[in-house]
Amino acid sequence: MSRKLAKPKPIVFWLFLAPIILMFFVNTVLPIFVSIYYSLFNWSGGRTMSFVGMRNYLELLHDYEFWGSARNNLIIVIICTVGQVGIALIISFLLVSAKLKLKEFHRTVIFFPVTVSALVIGFVWSLIYNKDYGLLNYFLQSLRLENLILPWLDNPKYILITASIPVVLQYVGLYMIMFMASIKGISEEVLECASLDGCTDFQRSIHIILPMIYSTFKVAVMLCVSGTMKIFDHILVLTNGGPGKSSQVLALYAYNISFDRMKFSYGSTIAIGILVLSLGITMASRALLGGKRYE
Repeated sequence: MSRKLAKPKPIVFWLFLAPIILMFFVNTVLPIFVSIYYSLFNWSGGRTMSFVGMRNYLELLHDYEFWGSARNNLIIVIICTVGQVGIALIISFLLVSAKLKLKEFHRTVIFFPVTVSALVIGFVWSLIYNKDYGLLNYFLQSLRLENLILPWLDNPKYILITASIPVVLQYVGLYMIMFMASIKGISEEVLECASLDGCTDFQRSIHIILPMIYSTFKVAVMLCVSGTMKIFDHILVLTNGGPGKSSQVLALYAYNISFDRMKFSYGSTIAIGILVLSLGITMASRALLGGKRYE
């Protein structure tokens, strides 16, 4: 005779959820309201705080350095979104193919950089990009491509691209895992029927797999956009915003304002500006993707 399991009381669920909710409130919600509070004052870290209302926000609207950093951020967002999500999607399609061998090995190698600290990745790539003894220029010189040798971290023309490449390569594995998990949810019968009907791997990936994982694709794009909008560690180690301000991003600008120039209230204003811009760009990307025809 089977025994029915007792249904847990609602208080049990709340007891398990309480630590997570508390951590989310302390680490996410509370700092937002604290930043909004400080942004309404003129404060440099001392005891005196003078209320200025919306003056910091009016200054932010006319801050050319802020909007220049936002432009750099947007360019990095576009490069990283196309690179990370695009490469991860292609790799996921290849891993589904029956022709590819050692799939577990490929998945492990591609995902491994995700587990490494961004500071470590930035430091390693700063050595690779070094114009005097870096691996990249040494490789180009070995191939007798001296005309392609550049000071990769000192050229404003290419700095945003060179700074984005380490970010792209580090997080490709994250989105690959997301796509692979979504593909695993597709019925094997659907894929087998497509193969029996004569579909090539490319046709099956584009016309069957992609439409069926399109919701995951949208989530991956929005996560990539929101994550790249707060990029900081890679840029700090690679370029520290240089040369000049050509690679300065919003988070680095807020850091410099707050801790180098000791303008904590204006730094809080910049943080709120980053939040608003991130929400706007994320929602815009969601609207552009649409995808209701696949749902």
